[in-house]
Amino acid sequence: MTRHTALARAIADYAPGQCLSVPGVWDGLTIQLVEQAGFPAAFLSGGALSMARHGRRDIGLVTLTELVDAVRIIREVSDLPLIVDADTGFGNADNAVRAVHLLEQAGATAIQLEDQLFPKRCGFLAGKAVIPAADYADKLKAVLDARRDAVTLVIARTDAVAVEGFAAAMDRAALYAETGADLLFIEGPDTLADMQAIAAQFADIPLVQNLVGGGHSPVSSAAALADLGYAIALHPLLMLHGFVRQAPALLAELARSGSTDGLRDQIANLHDINALLTKAQQDRRP
Repeated sequence: MTRHTALARAIADYAPGQCLSVPGVWDGLTIQLVEQAGFPAAFLSGGALSMARHGRRDIGLVTLTELVDAVRIIREVSDLPLIVDADTGFGNADNAVRAVHLLEQAGATAIQLEDQLFPKRCGFLAGKAVIPAADYADKLKAVLDARRDAVTLVIARTDAVAVEGFAAAMDRAALYAETGADLLFIEGPDTLADMQAIAAQFADIPLVQNLVGGGHSPVSSAAALADLGYAIALHPLLMLHGFVRQAPALLAELARSGSTDGLRDQIANLHDINALLTKAQQDRRP
């Protein structure tokens, strides 16, 4: 089974009461951690890539070249199905088509495309703007028609809730579903009732939701999303949040004592890391 059909089958076979938890990754190490933990897929998060690789907020600074490079690095070490955050597609319909072609060639399994104005901003930041719904639908159709692999999945995401309101976002999602999106992602619903309305109106298409520490989702678990009828719970920043929380304490201990001896029960050693990477490569061999 290819990585494409593995993800497509996992999504197609999901049943009420089930929801795929998909952690965020940004490089060759994080993808192997996710794979070894047994997750069915990973999410190359634009936010994680911007923060971890560049030390910058998620405000559309990552280039297409950098994103494609990140996919290629991940594919060197893992065949795990990979959902790739392509932001706005890096411009108009022509830009988006080229982006999808390059990401497919690099090894993307599914591609998330949003309706923000380029350059985008993180969904949790103020100051977002969205392009006209018809313009995004045209971009989405161009991407769907131009896919070189028919099983590459396209996730249509709207950020209109924070810009135009919930009703307008629902209208956009309906248009995007009609255009042919494989999955829908309505970013930023404010209430549980909103999420219930989304699940009721779009019961025939798999739904995606972000679960981010510090975000404002009305629910916080894949189980709660499953109860609503959602198919995928993205956890784009889980490992990055863990790193940022733990690293200062490790550095403080090193600065205080000049030694890592007191940290041995809190950190992996070189043997642990080499064993992880060795096992990952052995598991990939035919």
